[in-house]
Formats: sequence, C-alpha cells, structure tokens
Amino acid sequence: MSPYIAEFIGTMLLILFGNGVVANVLLKRTKGNDAGWIVISAGWGVAVYVGAFCSNAYSGAQLNPAVTVATMLNGDLSYQEGAVYILAQFLGAMLGALLVFLFYKQHFEVTQDPDAKLACFSTGPNIRKLGQAFFCEMIGTFALILPIFLIAAPSLVHGDAPAESDPTLGLGSLGLLPVGLLVFGIGMSLGGTTGYAINPARDLGPRLVHALLPIRGKRDSDWGYAWVPVAGPIAGAVLATVVFWLVSLPDAV
Repeated sequence: MSPYIAEFIGTMLLILFGNGVVANVLLKRTKGNDAGWIVISAGWGVAVYVGAFCSNAYSGAQLNPAVTVATMLNGDLSYQEGAVYILAQFLGAMLGALLVFLFYKQHFEVTQDPDAKLACFSTGPNIRKLGQAFFCEMIGTFALILPIFLIAAPSLVHGDAPAESDPTLGLGSLGLLPVGLLVFGIGMSLGGTTGYAINPARDLGPRLVHALLPIRGKRDSDWGYAWVPVAGPIAGAVLATVVFWLVSLPDAV
C-alpha cells in the first residue's frame, strides 16, 4: 500500500473512532449520551491505536501533521514526502468527520445544542483565553511527540546512530499500544482546557466539514479559534524535536 493512502485511511479511522465517541457522548438519544470525559478520553486512545496499527507498516502511522513536522525536522522524512503525508492526513480527517455525521445524522437532528454539534467535529477552549489555549495545545503536543520519539528510538538517547532513516520511527505493533495509552493519558490529564486537539488535521479538517455540511441548527465554525489547534501543535512538535536532539547528544547526561 502507498504510504500516502495509508496515512489517508489511518487518519480517516482515527477521526471515525475519535469524533465518533464524542458524538456518542454529546448528542441526544444515543446509547452513550452523557457517558462523560473518561469515555471520550478512552475512545480517543483506542482511535489512535486503531488508526495506527492499520497504517504503521506502510507509512509509520503518523496521522498527525505535528508528528510529520517533527519527523521531517528529525531528518527521517523528506519535506516533499512530508507535505503529501500532511495533505493525506487532512483529507482522511475530512472523510472521517463526514462519516461520523452520516452515522449520527438522526442524532444531530434531535440535538438542540449547537456547541455540542460543533464539538463533534472540532475542539474549543472552556475558558476563552487564546494565548493560554495556544500554550496548552503546545504542551499537550510536546507531551505526545517527545514520548513517541523516546519510545521509538531509545538507542538515539544513548548516542547510537540508527541503522538507516526510518519514517516508521521504529514502532512495531506492540509499540503502538503505549501510544494509544499515551493519548488516553493526555486526555485525562491535559485535555480539560482545550479538548486536546494536539493534531492540526484532527481539528481543521473536521472543522471545514462542519462549515460545509447542511447541519440543522448548527452554529458558526469558530474560525477565530481555529488557528490555535493548528499553530499550538506545530509549536509543540518543534519544541519536542529540539528537546529530543538535546537528550540524544552523545555526551548528554
């Protein structure tokens, strides 16, 4: 399978399961209505694992432009390849969001809360301070990407060079389970402020779908906030990469 198709399919599955659990909890008359934040966080952890194990062998299961940016900065993926990865991720996220809407269409129609409908597509801060929200998205993404690098390439931390450039980051199928648990933990610990997008494609792609779909009773798509879950995760990716470089130096303590 082409790595670009793998990124498209993996990200589509990520959003289908991830935004699907949000819809199940927030929309009216679902079996999971009002199940709470623990269910949402657990659902997103499973979503990451499902998307990742379906695409890992072909593309490295990045599924996130922030991860792709970090991988490019780390020299494991060319900028040309990375750009196509990111395009595939955005398109996959948009398809996943569309499938969630079609799956829960009747429940969207009986739900009166326009904020709940938007939340089934994209994130937003509970306290609207954009600078603080940017910081939270940056730190949340840092807490995602640095552990992924440390899980995938422990030899680098001890100063050993990898055998070859590897866009899969060296994660086998068992190595993907800790990543799913990591996302679950980020949701439980750091997700209460902004809803932890930590992934520009996860937020911007579905937000575009929300804007385009004829959803009854929907609100605006909150474009004034939309830059935060894009810029914050990219900043977190850069920060995580720099820290990884520092701890990977041969003489690092």
